[in-house]
Order: sequence, then structure tokens, then C-alpha cells
Amino acid sequence: MSGLQIALVGFGAMLGLIALRLPIGLSMLLVGGIGYSALNGLGPFLAYMKTNTYHQFANYTLSVIPLFILMGALAERAGIATALFKAAERGFGRARGGLAMAVIGACTAFGAICGSSVATTATFGRAALPELKRYRYDQGFATGTIAVGGTLGILIPPSVILVVYAITTEQNIAKLFQAALIPGLLAALFYCVVISIRVRRNPDLAPLPVERDEIPPASRPLWIKGLALITLIVVMAMAFAGKLSATLTIIGVLLALVMAVADIAILPALAIALIVVGGIYGGVFTPTEGAAVGTIAMLVAGLIQRSLSFEDIREALRQTAVTSGMIFIILLGAEVFGAFLALSRLPMLAAEWVGGLGLSPYFVLIAMLAFYILLGAVMDELAMILLTLPVFFPVIQGLDFGMFPDDVALWFGILVLIVVGIGLTAPPIGLNVFVIHQIAKDVPLFSIYRGVLPFILADLVRLALVVAFPGLALWLVRVLA
Repeated sequence: MSGLQIALVGFGAMLGLIALRLPIGLSMLLVGGIGYSALNGLGPFLAYMKTNTYHQFANYTLSVIPLFILMGALAERAGIATALFKAAERGFGRARGGLAMAVIGACTAFGAICGSSVATTATFGRAALPELKRYRYDQGFATGTIAVGGTLGILIPPSVILVVYAITTEQNIAKLFQAALIPGLLAALFYCVVISIRVRRNPDLAPLPVERDEIPPASRPLWIKGLALITLIVVMAMAFAGKLSATLTIIGVLLALVMAVADIAILPALAIALIVVGGIYGGVFTPTEGAAVGTIAMLVAGLIQRSLSFEDIREALRQTAVTSGMIFIILLGAEVFGAFLALSRLPMLAAEWVGGLGLSPYFVLIAMLAFYILLGAVMDELAMILLTLPVFFPVIQGLDFGMFPDDVALWFGILVLIVVGIGLTAPPIGLNVFVIHQIAKDVPLFSIYRGVLPFILADLVRLALVVAFPGLALWLVRVLA
């Protein structure tokens, strides 16, 4: 058999193992190992595993994954999600459908300190669903809103998916975070528009607005306002003295404004998110350093507020270890499977074949994105991108979109992120839908899927906009370069 034939058989065998419920990472590792041995011999494969496994997991960049996961886990157990939802409720609650918009707003803020969609969905399923039920929101509408709000956990940087994409394709993590911000904020805006349209067309979806006297007032102590004023004065003085860049000046002003207007209960979360994301954008520290700063800051804030117990910290560490281990096994399996594909020359042959067809680059791109959406509806999102990138990324890099190759890589990463978000809620196996169904077991799966479908349409519109206007993803990268 030729290398190409062995690769195609390997793909089929791996999909068969996944269908038989073998863990995805082990499926890729097993098929990749057998394929590598078939093409290059067992001895070279064992030598490859001896050195590659160590070098892959000793990679300094990989430490950003457990750090961001731990930061999100600490935030979840410190009650940050509930505080964010209550704060968003004060801003949106009195409008019809306002509680649903509050879920989206709170998920957006929480996404800046939690890079996991599943964790965001589960957290707000517990924090917001009881309140939505109390105000008699339609159950499918309420659970569907939380499911799509959970996707903001990966759409708003920092994002574990983007970190994995950056490592796999050897791209700059900070630039990918920059590229993801505007499309991520567009997602939150589009979701709020969908909520507004739906409740206007069908008021029964959100029958009761929140009365003014039912919303507790925000707590903004005078000393916090004074500290905000001092921060603003110091930042402006340093800016005028030429000791701060424009990016750091904007971050400092935003931090002062957050301190002045935010509820003290959510101030630590917003300040940490702004410092971490802003610090990465401004080049103050690398993504790994930013994750470490954010994790320590979240731990200290939880201990000072007495919202984190020893049991909470232990459970956060356990959750981080389990999640990180699962991701690392998938990464190892993807690395071995990718090495097998490289030996078979399938990625290069696929790139040459697509280039020889003479098709429009955008036609090829749209076909890939459609395939991603279909695959994402039946497969775990992390495994999906690690499985396809060894084949798809060389094809994309070989097409002429009229942009620099690095820009194409960043743009394609954001498009992949968007379609992964769609796959998290699309039937028949939208992972976020199953997560919220485990929390709201009395709500039929069909009702939840019916609740998410209008949001999926909004996602498709956003995807089309980013495909048609790459500047939506690249503008901030160029400004901050």
C-alpha cells in the first residue's frame, strides 16, 4: 500500500475507534503509532516517542493551558459568576428579556477569566437558571441562552482553543488573542439582538421584567472611588511624561473607570480580566506570564473576600488536573497522528491537489468551514481541530487570499474558533446543550435545541462577516503591532 492509502485507511480506523467510544486522544495515538510504524518501522517510532513526548510536554508555552483553566476554576468557586450575573441584572434586568441579556453580558465578562466554554455554561447554568425560572422565562429560551452564552468562554480571549491552535500551527498566542476580541464582542452583541427580536415577537418567552425595587443596589464605597481617581491621575501624569505607551494608557484609564463604576463584588474579576488581557495586548507580559498573574490574583482576591475555602481550592486544583490531563493526552495523540500523516505526505498531496483544481480560495475556505460545522456537531471541538489542522492548515497556507501568510493564519484561526463555537451548540451533539441539560434535566433536549437555533443563525451571519471582511479579525492586531 502507498503512504496515501495507509493514511486514508488510518483516518477510517480512527473514526471507527471514536465511534466505539474509545477516548479521542487514545484513538489518535493508537492509529498514529501503528501508521507511523507501518511507514517508517517500529524502531524509529519508539525513538520518536522517546524524545518527542518529553519535548512536547516540557514546552514552556503549554503551561498557559493549566494556568488559564485554574484561573477560571478559582473564579467559578469564588462566586464570581453569580456576582457578575447580579451586576448585569442591574443593567439589563428592567428591559423585557433583560435577564437573558444579563446572562450574555455576564458570560462575556466571565469569558475574560475563563477559557473554557463547558465551564462557563455549567457555571451560569447554576448561577442564572434559577433566576430565569423565577421570572417565568420560557425554559427552552432560558437554557438555550445559557448554552450559547457559554460559547463566549472560548470566543472572548483568553481561550484554551486558541492556545491549542497557536501551538499546533506555531502562531503567536498574543496576536491570536488580539484577533479574537472584536469577533468575540460581536458575538455578544448579536446574541443580545437576537434576544431583543425574539422577546418582541413572542412576549411569552420573557413575561416578567424585573422590578426596580427587586434589584439590590450596587456597592461602591467612597474609598474605591478615591482610589479610582488617584489611579486616573497617576496614569495620565505618566502618559504626559512619556513613560506609558498609548495601549497602557488606555488600559490604565479603563481600569480607573472600572474601579469607579463597578460593584465592589465584581471589581476583582473585572480588574483581573483587564490587567491580564490588557497586559498581554500591551506587551507587558507574555500569555503564560499573564495567566500566572491572573491565577495568583484570583486566588488572593478569593482569600481576601473569604469566598474561597480550602476545599474550594483543592477542588479547583483537581478540576484543573483532570481537564489539563485530558487536553494533553489529545495533544499527544494529535502530534503522533500528525507525524504519521506527514510521513504519508497526505497534507502536501492534499494542498497540491486543491491548488491544481483552480478553485477560488474563498470557495475552498467556505467548503472547509462547512465541513467544520458538520464535524463540530458530532465531535469534541478540541479533537476536531487537532484532527483536521494537519491537513487543512497547509491547504489554507497554499492559497492566495491577497494577505501575508501570517495574517491568513491568524484570520483562519478566528474562523475556526467561530465554527467551533457553532459546533458546541449545534444538533445533534452540541456539547454545551448536553451540559445545560444535565443541570436542567426537566427541560427536553428538543426544547434546548429549539432555543439555540436563532443564535446559530446569528453566528452564521457573524461568520460570513468575518470571512468577507478579514479586517474584523486583523484590525486590532495591526493597531497594536
